[in-house]
Amino acid sequence: MLRSARAEDLPRLGEIERVAGEAFRELGMSLVADDEPLPVEILEAYVQDGRAWVATDAADLPAAYLIVDVVDGAAHVEQVSVHPSQRGQRLGRALIDRAAEWAVDHGFTAMTLTTFADVAWNAPYYERLGFSVLAPEQLGDGLRRVREHEAALGLDRWPRVAMARPLS
Repeated sequence: MLRSARAEDLPRLGEIERVAGEAFRELGMSLVADDEPLPVEILEAYVQDGRAWVATDAADLPAAYLIVDVVDGAAHVEQVSVHPSQRGQRLGRALIDRAAEWAVDHGFTAMTLTTFADVAWNAPYYERLGFSVLAPEQLGDGLRRVREHEAALGLDRWPRVAMARPLS
C-alpha cells in the first residue's frame, strides 16, 4: 500500500536506505554504500511538508520510501530507496508515479533526479520510467548546484547524470 510517510516511520526510512545501499558495495562503490542516511530531523521536514511517501508491507511498515524537493521549478526526486527484500515488486515505480501525481497536483510540469549512469537500477531503470538524460547545457542553476554538491561528496568517481521526466 502507498501512503504519505508519518513521523513514526522515520527511523525505519534510514534503515531502508542503509540496507538498500549495500547493493552498491557489490559494485565496488563502498563510498555510496557507507553514506549515512538523512537524519530523522531532515526527513521530518519532508513529512511535515507532504513530500514523503512510503510503500508498506502487510503490517503497514515501510518497505520503500521516496522524498521530493523542488529544484529549478520541477519536482526533484531527492531519494528513493527500496528494502532489498521487497525488490522486484515495483515499489519504486509506484512511489515515483505517486510523486508524479503530487507534482502535477502542485502545478509542476516535470520531475528531475540525479543518478548513476551505469548502475542497472539507476539511470537505465529511470529511462524505463520515462526519464531522459539531460545534457549539461540543459541543467538549471539548481540542478547544477545539486551536481556540484554530489561531486564534492566524491560521487563523481562514477559517471552520474541528471534526468528529467515530463509530466502532463
